[in-house]
Amino acid sequence: MKTIRVNLSSNSYNISIDKGLLPGIGDILVQEKSPCKTLLITDENIERVYGGMVSESLSRKKFDVRLIALKPGEDQKNVDTALMLYEACFDHKLDRNSLIVALGGGVVGDISGFIAATFMRGIPFIQVPTTLLAQVDSSIGGKVAVNHPRGKNMIGSFYQPRAVFIDTDTLSTLPAVELVAGLVEVIKYGVIRDAALFAFLENSLHEILQLNHNALMNIIATSCSIKANVVEEDEKETHLRAILNYGHTIGHAIETVTNYARYRHGEAVAMGMLYATRIALEMGLTDITVLERQLSLIRRLGSPLHTGLKAEDLVRTLYTDKKVISGRLRFILPTKIGEVIISDQVTEEILYRVLNKPL
Repeated sequence: MKTIRVNLSSNSYNISIDKGLLPGIGDILVQEKSPCKTLLITDENIERVYGGMVSESLSRKKFDVRLIALKPGEDQKNVDTALMLYEACFDHKLDRNSLIVALGGGVVGDISGFIAATFMRGIPFIQVPTTLLAQVDSSIGGKVAVNHPRGKNMIGSFYQPRAVFIDTDTLSTLPAVELVAGLVEVIKYGVIRDAALFAFLENSLHEILQLNHNALMNIIATSCSIKANVVEEDEKETHLRAILNYGHTIGHAIETVTNYARYRHGEAVAMGMLYATRIALEMGLTDITVLERQLSLIRRLGSPLHTGLKAEDLVRTLYTDKKVISGRLRFILPTKIGEVIISDQVTEEILYRVLNKPL
């Protein structure tokens, strides 16, 4: 098992990565938390494959488990779903010593963490991510939220989990399109912080897509380490942590304009990264090879490259983004593979010039 420590002043925790963790999750969890009333939140797809296994493992260790399965999809990450989950917390008589376990992808993790952060002003929660995207990104760092029709993740908090348990075996039941969406986030880490990781993706993409265990362990552990290091330096995103938003500024706008229904999060971020690189090119901050290498990887993944959206709709939505400071848009722009800058110097003229051209 690979263990990565997230060192925070009062909220440190471990990320545990290995294959075959879920059948014995109760044995591992009881080392972190005494048995208690537990709300296990998942979605209907994950429930069919892993719900019984995880629930039984927890129950064997005397956790009093109630399982709630949401309908799958980003459109479930809303205030109405949150209200339903609060009702489940009351019905199961959770208290401040109770536990919420998030078993699933980013949607389940985000909304479960949001409920944990806000019910009784905060109860412990555990992340058990089952998608690559959640394993390398959303389960780590404590960003929890629900969406609003006017913006993604606009209602939320920073609230760290007690632990993150990553079972790489769950990727064997993940649809190929979801694996691709998660790999976009790994590409992101390579661009912002680790040129060697980016090169590994270029050279080992076939092995990764074939779910080679060593290749998966490499990209997951490296991605988790990068995120952990950034979060340790800037837990509440006052500056450095913003680099993790590479591709997400325009990506979130694409998701919002299409009502979270047309593109997976990773697909939108992939286009957002390419647009951000085109902006960097327009500003003379990088060279064409930085775009070409990303474009080549994303094409090999088969991720969409065209939205058909109007530039003015995207630009209008950008101004509702959380990353807007005093009316100025902030973008994460690559200068080379492995290095980015945070810039508020992107003009609307540059934006329209980039967004009006096909990728």
